[in-house]
Amino acid sequence: MLFCPTCANLLVISSETGYNKWACNTCAYEFPISKQMTSRTKMKRKEVDDVLGGDEMWKHADSTAAQCDKCNHGRAYFYQLQIRSADEPMTTFYRCAGCGYRWREN
Repeated sequence: MLFCPTCANLLVISSETGYNKWACNTCAYEFPISKQMTSRTKMKRKEVDDVLGGDEMWKHADSTAAQCDKCNHGRAYFYQLQIRSADEPMTTFYRCAGCGYRWREN
């Protein structure tokens, strides 16, 4: 994307006069295209926060008798969050005390 140096609006490609040019729709600025133009900008990804609390959430989790599907351990840590509308039940997140496998139940 290129911007007009006069009015700072976006330049568009125009070929009304038979040759390609960058033209401003607001003012009379024109820039002839004489060669192939390419440019790339590598965008830096934003760091994402763990909305469910991450590993910090499990430090204060309670434990209960729950069967792990992966290792059949009989104990798991859990916490509950209301992630859907208020008329739906809370979602319970589990982490196996034996192998660390995670699952959830609605």
